[in-house]
Parts: sequence; C-alpha cells; structure tokens
Amino acid sequence: MPKNKSKGSKAERELFQMFIDNNYRAVRVAGSGAMENADCDLIAGKKGKKYCIEVKSSKKPVKYISKEQISNFIVFSEIFKLKPVIALRFNREGWLFIHPKSLRDSGKNFVISLEDARKKGKKFAQFFC
Repeated sequence: MPKNKSKGSKAERELFQMFIDNNYRAVRVAGSGAMENADCDLIAGKKGKKYCIEVKSSKKPVKYISKEQISNFIVFSEIFKLKPVIALRFNREGWLFIHPKSLRDSGKNFVISLEDARKKGKKFAQFFC
C-alpha cells in the first residue's frame, strides 16, 4: 500500500473511532479514494443527524482537492440525503470540519489553507455535538 494511501486510511480509522466514541453509528466506505463510485470516506449518523464525510490530511499548510472529486461527493451526499462535510487534518493541528462551500476555487481544483481552515472550520465537538 502506498504511504499516502496508508496515511489516509489511518486518518479515516481515527475519525471513525471519534464518531463511535461520541455515540454515532459510522461506516467506512470500502474503496474510497481507490475506486470509482466510492465518493466519500465515511458515513456517520445518529438520531436526526446524518453526515457524508470526505477525509483529507496534509503535511503541507494547504490542501488541494479536485473539482471532480468534490462534485461527485456533493452528488453522493444529495442522493442519500446526507450533510456533506470535509474533515481536514493538518500535521500537529488536530481535526477541523468544514462545509464544502468553504473551499476556495483555485481554477482546476478547490483549495483550503490551514489558515482558512482555522477560521472557517470547527472542532469535532462544535460541529457534531
């Protein structure tokens, strides 16, 4: 398994456990990031709250995400009536959660900087509790 794939899987498992620890039901989507039509990484919910989560981690203070990936993610969340959430983990920063609308258009991709994520994002307890 390539290093960045294993790092992504580790981040997904860590976030999955956070949901479980906070009394959510959660599933990791098989093949996310590797297969077509696997358009999100996690689905989590509890009574009255249902989320579709795209997990991104970065060593750099900026994260680029393709427009196609975000478009597919939004369509997936709409089909299943889930609230779309981008879960960001920058090195030594902890988790920040943002709505896809908080991403900035950089032309070919969407982008979020650590600085913008700090301003626009929320910690787990603020976002989900």
